[in-house]
Amino acid sequence: MKFNKSGIKNEKLIELYTSILTPRLVEEKMMILLRQGKISKWFSGIGQEAISVGVASALIKEEFVLPMHRNLGVFTSKDIPLERLFSQFQGKMNGFTKGRDRSFHFGTQDYNIVGMISHLGPQLGVADGIALADKLKGNGNVTAVFTGDGGASEGDFHEALNVAAVWDLPVIFVIENNGYGLSTPSSEQFRCKQFADKGKGYGMDAYTIDGNNILEVYSAVSKLQKEISENPKPVILECMTFRMRGHEEASGTKYVPQDLMELWSEKDPLANYENFLLSEKIISEKDIEDLRNEIKLHINRCWTIAEKEDDLILNHDMEIKDLYQDYSFSDIKKSANKTKKRLVDSISDGLKQSMQKHDNLIIMGQDIADYGGVFKVTDGFMNEFGKERVRNTPICESAIVSASLGLSINGYKSVMEMQFADFVTSGFNPIINNLAKTHYRWGQNADVVVRMPTGAGVRAGPFHSQSNEAWFTHTPGLKVVYPAFPEDAKGLLIESINDPNPVMFFEHKALYRSCSEMVSDNYFSTEIGKANLIKEGKDVTIVTYGMGVHWALDLLNNNSDISADLIDLRTLVPLDKEAIFKSVKKTSKAIVLHEDCMIGGFGADISSMISEECFEYLDAPVFRSASLDTPVPFSAVLEDNFLPKQRFELQLKELLEY
Repeated sequence: MKFNKSGIKNEKLIELYTSILTPRLVEEKMMILLRQGKISKWFSGIGQEAISVGVASALIKEEFVLPMHRNLGVFTSKDIPLERLFSQFQGKMNGFTKGRDRSFHFGTQDYNIVGMISHLGPQLGVADGIALADKLKGNGNVTAVFTGDGGASEGDFHEALNVAAVWDLPVIFVIENNGYGLSTPSSEQFRCKQFADKGKGYGMDAYTIDGNNILEVYSAVSKLQKEISENPKPVILECMTFRMRGHEEASGTKYVPQDLMELWSEKDPLANYENFLLSEKIISEKDIEDLRNEIKLHINRCWTIAEKEDDLILNHDMEIKDLYQDYSFSDIKKSANKTKKRLVDSISDGLKQSMQKHDNLIIMGQDIADYGGVFKVTDGFMNEFGKERVRNTPICESAIVSASLGLSINGYKSVMEMQFADFVTSGFNPIINNLAKTHYRWGQNADVVVRMPTGAGVRAGPFHSQSNEAWFTHTPGLKVVYPAFPEDAKGLLIESINDPNPVMFFEHKALYRSCSEMVSDNYFSTEIGKANLIKEGKDVTIVTYGMGVHWALDLLNNNSDISADLIDLRTLVPLDKEAIFKSVKKTSKAIVLHEDCMIGGFGADISSMISEECFEYLDAPVFRSASLDTPVPFSAVLEDNFLPKQRFELQLKELLEY
């Protein structure tokens, strides 16, 4: 292994040696503790330390690094206190996740690190969002994100690189090519010779370097950092290396040919660099011995501190509270001046006024800039706010959801438009496993609103008509808002944007241009989590939301003899249980109506809650009225049969006669 120390001072060479020695000695300690049962699992980076240390050492303190589970050297090089890392490994309170996640599944704003989730790929899109924020700030910062040769097979890899290239984002995509994804060799994962070969396809520069040569890694990243800081662009940096331990310690390395292990053991990044420094008389054997003893002493001291820390004590209330960042309703009053607006106009108005209010608000989505979106919600926005803030995206929902989280991490708000709510399946993973869980895991909020044009009734067929709100009511950490009227839609959208937590904002397409009312002209907010009692009666409670509200209103207007409380939920999470229970206790009968299919629909939860909380007040079973348990059909005849509107009248009258 040849080392080129040109332009690097001896002090830095020694510092790099200290930085690469530290994670090796920590790992040796951790593997002893693993065998003793004092930590539960370990993903070893032995043999790969030069990449982590070289990258982290080349970047400035304020620049974000997004490491993986074998990048201990990033954490130690960014000077995270070892006692906190050790507390993290033991699931203690002084760690970074309050015992809620393990190893390196965390981030920390104090050290500009964003850790991984087990799904690997979304990490790359998060880096896009962080880098976009830096580019908008014009601060010259660069973001480095890690993935492995295995993780690079995921669709998120393609999406994130494509977005970074299209937007000229200052990201270094570090690919640790260690020849295996757990036990699957590269020959069974991809056919390209090198990952650097992919650069041309994305229109970005790409390089392959010796990932076991710390000076080569440090010099390459230092050079790229300077270039990208001055001229923002993404770069692929493929680092050739090898994992000398198992994917995690329990899996072993029996699947690796012995001759390959022997070959790479000769390329050990620590031993080779150490020999180089000795040969250059930059350090002595005595220096090495002293440094090892000093680091080991520090490791042992920090472990003792962490081990003596009290075991975590359950705080049930904190477990619930930490789902969301603390936030109080902004309570901005409505003006007396009102204008008649359709639902689509009121949503556009609320979004536009929010863009005027928040200079750090970014809107992203397919065809939303020049074209104004397929429903024209953002028509004219680009002319007022510019393409930097109203951003057309490639068709890559997963990367854009992840980028939304990255924007939030780096101080921005974002609204992402799913062109149709059905398309959210392509961005499901980062919503469910990153947006929803990030604050609970390590205290980082996701200041993101995902707009979801939803619903049937427009003859759009199975892929543009689904009601999928229940997918998200089932996911702790998300808020789910679903207005039925223009004024509610405007106020709730404004409040959703003000709220620093992730909100899934559902907008019924069939109501966009068919539902109008007088809407306050000013910038005002409507509280999330408060239902609206639209009609009052004594015989039955109708609980519904979205299009269901209009179906129920039509029925009641055509049946003046039915005396009903009609509750428009407006928000599904958080749910206004108090409003529901108060009404049911008065009327003693309840029917839950929604457009979603019956099985697994949110109405099942509401029905269950009513049965549990109001059983002694009920004079009949809680009824549910919902769409058929089939995909949404295209034909008008079939779609009308699919939807519950006609069945609802029969069911309501049956309930009243019970």
